[in-house]
Amino acid sequence: MNLQALNVDAASFVSANPWIILLIVWSAVWKLIALWKAARKGHMTIFIVLAILNTAGILEIIYLIVLHFKGEKEQKIQA
Repeated sequence: MNLQALNVDAASFVSANPWIILLIVWSAVWKLIALWKAARKGHMTIFIVLAILNTAGILEIIYLIVLHFKGEKEQKIQA
């Protein structure tokens, strides 16, 4: 396999589809936020799942929303 041809193809793909960079950044930001929250809460299973699966931020956003509502519910119970 010619690696130089592979690099040219990847570069032309990215230049033809600039939205792919936006998708990568979007996914990375949500992944880092969700991984940080999962690690701080001690949710090891969720941490591993989020670290392995790439879902363009969808699974990460769902986790953060569930975590947010769970936190609000716990605060209301304690108050």
